[in-house]
Amino acid sequence: MDSQELSLAPLTQGPGDQGPPEGAWPRSRKPEGRRNQGWSCLLVVASLAGAFGSSFLYGYNLSVVNAPTRYIKAFYNETWERRYGQPIDPDTLTLLWSVTVSIFAIGGLVGTLLVKPIGKFLGRKNTLLVNNIFAISAALLMACALQAGAFEMLVLGRFIMGVDGGIALSVLPMYLSEISPKEIRGSLGQVTAILICVGVFVGQLLGLPELLGKESTWPFLFGVIAIPAVVQLVSLPFLPESPRYLLFEKHDQAGAEKAFQRFLGKEDVSREVEEVLAEDRAQRNIRLVSTWELLRTPFVRWQVITVVVTMACYQLCGLNAIWFYTNSIFGKAGIPLENIPYITLSTGGIETLASIFSGLVIERLGRRPLLIGGFGLMTLFFGILTVTLTLQDQAPWIPYLSIFCILAIIASFCSGPEKSGHLLLPGLCHHLLRRCSLFIFCPA
Repeated sequence: MDSQELSLAPLTQGPGDQGPPEGAWPRSRKPEGRRNQGWSCLLVVASLAGAFGSSFLYGYNLSVVNAPTRYIKAFYNETWERRYGQPIDPDTLTLLWSVTVSIFAIGGLVGTLLVKPIGKFLGRKNTLLVNNIFAISAALLMACALQAGAFEMLVLGRFIMGVDGGIALSVLPMYLSEISPKEIRGSLGQVTAILICVGVFVGQLLGLPELLGKESTWPFLFGVIAIPAVVQLVSLPFLPESPRYLLFEKHDQAGAEKAFQRFLGKEDVSREVEEVLAEDRAQRNIRLVSTWELLRTPFVRWQVITVVVTMACYQLCGLNAIWFYTNSIFGKAGIPLENIPYITLSTGGIETLASIFSGLVIERLGRRPLLIGGFGLMTLFFGILTVTLTLQDQAPWIPYLSIFCILAIIASFCSGPEKSGHLLLPGLCHHLLRRCSLFIFCPA
């Protein structure tokens, strides 16, 4: 095959390049009006409404299961004893709880696989709207599980909530990137990551005993999930559809121009429409390749290796285990049971602060240093944590060192790999996104 079919667009132009597309402004002579243009009220509303009903919910569901762990296990035991006349076996209870926690990730996988057919048929905005049905259904199932005496409702609700998260985290970045101008596309994408951190923090905050983290109120922790979904369900109908979807899938140029006008807050959007059309014309000349062809092509071997290694580290670094089992880890570290919710709350605060820090420095330091530094620090602190958990009974100060290691792991991840991984990969995959299978290794 022609190696140029899989080539990435050069980041800088060489002597033989033809220069920027007609109508595009050279970076060195960008007009003053273009420098200040970008953000509009509708773009802010779209990013906040989309992220609140999508990214926020994902983060919330990562942390919400921690606080009511002992109450949910007691509920499982009571239900089992009522049905079968004997207490549940400890191993069975552990298995059932592990399924409850991990099935959220299985649902996320299913949701991600549903994105392509649903998104192509409904569009970006309508997919996000329909996705709220999953969130509301899951909230009702999980909130009513205790009253109905059926722990299966809680497990099913977690699975459905995972489907919602898989769809939302795939479609929302696509929608935001397609409605925003190039100048602020990266900044707008930061809203998604920051709202995930805020969702984690709110889930931990509501799980405090003074709020909803009590035996009588823990079902309401899951009922809260319906609120962001309803907010998104009410607000998104007033926003336009993605101009790129209208242009390429619906062949509605007038609708695309109107959507661009509303999002960008200006009348003349001919430049933006021409950029999209030029991109489409360029993509038509590039042949789609299979995954097997991609893996056998030497020309993109380093891109494939970079993507696979980065995302394998991203998914297998162990941070999700910390979020799902924070209370258990702190308990095994010797922290008094009544203090665990407050220490857990600090992890959400650290994540939010680290995420904001990353957004401020990422353009100065670059993606690669933050990736390497973040994973390197995580390796160091995971090693120390393993030692401290093993020797936690040897000295009274060791459990506090374990707490510090957990906070340091979270800060290292959120200040480096969490954002850098997602922002580095589009640079590698941008011109392969619709033309080859490399992007299957990249999460949305």
